Amino acid sequence: MEESMEEEEGGSYEAMMDDQNHNNWEAAVDGFRQPLPPPPPPSSIPAPAREPPGGQLLAVPAVSVDRKGPKEGLPMGPPPPSEANGVIMMLKSCDAAAAVAKAAPAPTASSTININTSTSKFLMNVITIEDYKSTYWPKLDGAIDQLLTQSPGDYIPISYEQIYSCVYKCVCQQHSEQMYSDLIKKITNHLERVSKELQASPPDLYIERFNIALGQYMGALQSIVPLFIYMNKFYIETKLNRDLKDDLIKLFTEHVAEKHIYSLMPLLLEAQSTPFQVTPSTMANIVKGLYTLRPEWVQMAPTLFSKFIPNILPPAVESELSEYAAQDQKFQRELIQNGFTRGDQSRKRAGDELAYNSSSACASSRGYR
Repeated sequence: MEESMEEEEGGSYEAMMDDQNHNNWEAAVDGFRQPLPPPPPPSSIPAPAREPPGGQLLAVPAVSVDRKGPKEGLPMGPPPPSEANGVIMMLKSCDAAAAVAKAAPAPTASSTININTSTSKFLMNVITIEDYKSTYWPKLDGAIDQLLTQSPGDYIPISYEQIYSCVYKCVCQQHSEQMYSDLIKKITNHLERVSKELQASPPDLYIERFNIALGQYMGALQSIVPLFIYMNKFYIETKLNRDLKDDLIKLFTEHVAEKHIYSLMPLLLEAQSTPFQVTPSTMANIVKGLYTLRPEWVQMAPTLFSKFIPNILPPAVESELSEYAAQDQKFQRELIQNGFTRGDQSRKRAGDELAYNSSSACASSRGYR
């Protein structure tokens, strides 16, 4: 009986404490739902009552969450702060943390610039003008020498990839102007030497040597222009509004062709009047090359240029057909006078073969063998 009474008394006491705690919790919730009064201004708080930032969280005493009641003799600690007070305390601590963050010094621009500069230097090495003159241009100079002096069909032991890479790096490092100037000076010196060699040539070798110089230079341009295509695209075309190939052809015109055109043209006309004095391929290469260099030179010998370049002369007129026929007959008489009777012999042989074939056919049809 006594044990049961103690249990009933203990149970009733615990139930009473649970009801009281439940009522306190509801009151705290109702207080949280009500609008909070505005906080007093900082000046109204007395100096001794102020606390350092974040001190509210530190000032909360540690409480025991073990609520086993007086049955075991454990004292009940003070009730924990309400949810509304806890929210206010968290807001104050966040404001204090923001104030500390604002007071911290911001990173300066100089430190950022130093980092970017060092990174750019690390990613790509800087090529100075001394590096260009001592390392990069000598490679280009040697390759250009070999290309300008090569003969058709020769093998040149150079790395086109390495030369193109040198040009690319120099353009990226703002050495395009210097590289273009060096290239023009290099080719100009070469063409001046070629012109002096042509001046010293005898007349019987003059046409052939001019043809070799012209063909060799035009063949070299087919390799030089692609190697410097990056400089041509990002410097010559954009800043100078020109094209590298046109500039290099103009150099040959100014330093070689213009100096020799008045000596070359009479020899070409003389060779034209004497058949096969100059091979047709050599004559064709020179005439087409001169027309490429300067089309105005056609006026010096229109008939000569019209034999290798179409649409040089005006179109034929019906009233002048007799004159054309007379010119052809004159040319044929000149060939006969020079001993070129191959056409007549060919027709004679063709007639003999035709007579032989006809007689053989008649004999076979009659049964003769």
